[in-house]
Amino acid sequence: MSTPYDDILHLPHHVSEKHPPMSRLDRAAQFSPFAALTGYEAAVEETARLTDRRIELDESEKEVIDLRLTLVQEHLPEPTEVTITYFVPDKKKTGGAYVSVSGTVRKIDDYERTVALGDGTNISINDILYINGKLFDGIEAG
Repeated sequence: MSTPYDDILHLPHHVSEKHPPMSRLDRAAQFSPFAALTGYEAAVEETARLTDRRIELDESEKEVIDLRLTLVQEHLPEPTEVTITYFVPDKKKTGGAYVSVSGTVRKIDDYERTVALGDGTNISINDILYINGKLFDGIEAG
């Protein structure tokens, strides 16, 4: 039985003199899936990422933080180790995360309302949820 292509079926493969042969990698890339929605996957992941809601402290909780910061201020410049839990707002969506950091207090700036730690971390006093350390042992947590 004969097919319409019998006359060319066994001819040698044509090699162009003008165009170099395509690499296997480039040839395979022609058939790779097309990402029509570039960035869609990242957008879905960002939407699914959870953030914490900022906890609003009542006046007595703010007073405890102020008293503890005053106690730290009284002990400066002697090294005072503390652990501070504070709120870090999310840069992309509503909410944020609570972070705990331990370090030596370098300075408390009442005008800027910040606590500067020895490692260069600056924390807004308004973002502090809790402050703890050996300095406060024996003092009621409030």
